[in-house]
Amino acid sequence: MRIVFMGTPDFAVPTLSEIVGRGHEVVAVYTRAPAPAGRRGLDLTPSPVHAVAERFGLPVFTPKSLKGEEAAEAFRAHEADVAVVVAYGLILPQSILDAPRLGCLNLHGSLLPRWRGAAPIQRAITAGDRETGVAVMQMEAGLDTGPVGLVERIPIGPDMTAGELHDRMMVIGADLMGRALAALERGGLAFTPQPATGVEYAAKIEKAETRIDWSKPAQEVHDRIRGLSPFPGAWFPLGPEEARVKVLRSTLAEGSAAPGTVLDDRLTIACGAGAVRLVELQKAGKQPMGAETFLRGNAVPPGSRLA
Repeated sequence: MRIVFMGTPDFAVPTLSEIVGRGHEVVAVYTRAPAPAGRRGLDLTPSPVHAVAERFGLPVFTPKSLKGEEAAEAFRAHEADVAVVVAYGLILPQSILDAPRLGCLNLHGSLLPRWRGAAPIQRAITAGDRETGVAVMQMEAGLDTGPVGLVERIPIGPDMTAGELHDRMMVIGADLMGRALAALERGGLAFTPQPATGVEYAAKIEKAETRIDWSKPAQEVHDRIRGLSPFPGAWFPLGPEEARVKVLRSTLAEGSAAPGTVLDDRLTIACGAGAVRLVELQKAGKQPMGAETFLRGNAVPPGSRLA
């Protein structure tokens, strides 16, 4: 089929590669415009999708907006059978949604209708979900409200981080989209409307949510740490300058004391109920390190309290 691919981050790259590998004709790739990078912000760095599309020799388009008749006309000129959208980053107006002959398919990282919105991977883990998935959805004007064609369920392990789930999901999702396109081409992709119940919105992670609150139960603290790892990272202040220390990995532990109390020399920290052990940490400007390495250069003695 003639396909317009629309995506930006690493998460979208396997799906683009899958589409090309299956022999479809990718007539255009839409992605975010190159962004300033480097220490002085003078270098323009293309998005991961942009870089891969150029390696495949595909035509790349980086509009700042898709609103207006000029953008719609340019999109219609591709004469696409279908558009595939994976974490693109721009809102698609109705004129774009209506342009491809078979509409626009979106790969979404949740079991819709749970976790519609911007941060479904992080929200699923911070909420303590034990299962999530990827869905191929027919796009419509509402936020992730379209009917679903295919779903693949993914278990969430008790210590799995958002980064680990992201990496697993993008591979499974690429295969799912490949299968969906094959079914669509045969005329055999059936769509089911989303149920009206069970809707949750995965709002963008706000800065205020990233500081660890030791007064919460240990399970909630653990889920927050792994749900925000590796980015943006759950953190606590340390030392007289209150330098931020990100916690990238933790596990549930035993023990009790006032919330924030360091219980032992393995960085087991008391929470509002129960405790967590900090396994991997990262100070600003430093590489991630295990707790044992971290403690060699940072004084966090048993009995002290973290803020």
